[in-house]
Amino acid sequence: MKILSTMALTEAWHELKPRLEARGAKVELSLGTGLSIAKRASAGEAGDVVVAPTGAVEKLEKEGSVIAGSARLVARSVVGVAVKKGAPKPDLSSAESVKRALLAARSVAYSDPAGGGASGIHFASVLERLGIAEAVNARAIRRAGVLNASIAASGEAELAIQQVPELFGVEGSEIAGPLPPELQQTSSFSAAVLATSADRDAAAKAVDFLSSPETRRLLKVKGFETDA
Repeated sequence: MKILSTMALTEAWHELKPRLEARGAKVELSLGTGLSIAKRASAGEAGDVVVAPTGAVEKLEKEGSVIAGSARLVARSVVGVAVKKGAPKPDLSSAESVKRALLAARSVAYSDPAGGGASGIHFASVLERLGIAEAVNARAIRRAGVLNASIAASGEAELAIQQVPELFGVEGSEIAGPLPPELQQTSSFSAAVLATSADRDAAAKAVDFLSSPETRRLLKVKGFETDA
């Protein structure tokens, strides 16, 4: 079974994959930014299940790239900040304190908006709202398809911004916290059966597993917000 999945679930897949395979499905994972995954599904890439931002999955359903009625909500996440393990954590309690921290940081890593990552697109807008886009981008590290916490762990960046679940489990880094409510964006992720699936029954069972209470409990531990 081939699953096209957003990178937001990278850490969670270490546990989800063996649990899914224990149910009889040999899983081939293909990870990417939410936008890139949606584009591949829209282009008709062969696969069985897609896990992507809910809005993208809804568009895929409208165009017929996923089976109508197969989509299920998996989880939600917010944007957070990570630092090198042991480094001082910035004050993230308000928009003003975040602004000061970003201006004081020698370098900031966030996902390249052009790569289609939701956190990068949102954070670019946050910089504009705070009026510090030019100052921060002059020393920003913007890459696509990478875990930004690894850039903080290496010391290349002082602060790393990404979806909180993507910041989890990166050795040598630790999460400082989420952005404050006034700068926050909550993203939701859904799973659905791809129209190209050769075994739609098995794919539907995988989607049921990904939206099950068992999976929601695991995802909550990994930094996602769930209804569990």
